[in-house]
Amino acid sequence: MTTVIIVIAATGWYEIGRLMRAQFLVLREQEFVQAARALGASNARIIVRHILPNALAPIIVSATLGVSGIILLEAALGFLGYSIPPPEPSWGNMLQNFEQYLLDDQAYLVVFPATALVITALCINLIGDGIRDALDPRQR
Repeated sequence: MTTVIIVIAATGWYEIGRLMRAQFLVLREQEFVQAARALGASNARIIVRHILPNALAPIIVSATLGVSGIILLEAALGFLGYSIPPPEPSWGNMLQNFEQYLLDDQAYLVVFPATALVITALCINLIGDGIRDALDPRQR
């Protein structure tokens, strides 16, 4: 299980890091930041009061998309047999165990873990979208 966590953490952080850097580089050239700098605001105040609130919404959406992507990645690794060992529950392990029933009369057994997986990923994405709508200062 530790190996799965290390692999997912090592491959999942760079998207949010790149997005965060890009947002800060774009926002630091905006007129409201230049106006705050001209009024004598410190760098820390400009970051906390002006740049961070404007950069937070896309970063949160990207992070929630990343969480659902990580859940799907773990399920895919579990389906292939490279994830958590079988005594621990995992949607990927469940799908792998029910794979033998796909061509039989009991194909519906695959539907339950697959549906739970898709609904969970969709709910996390919708929660992230709702948080973005609540935090985005451009939509106020």
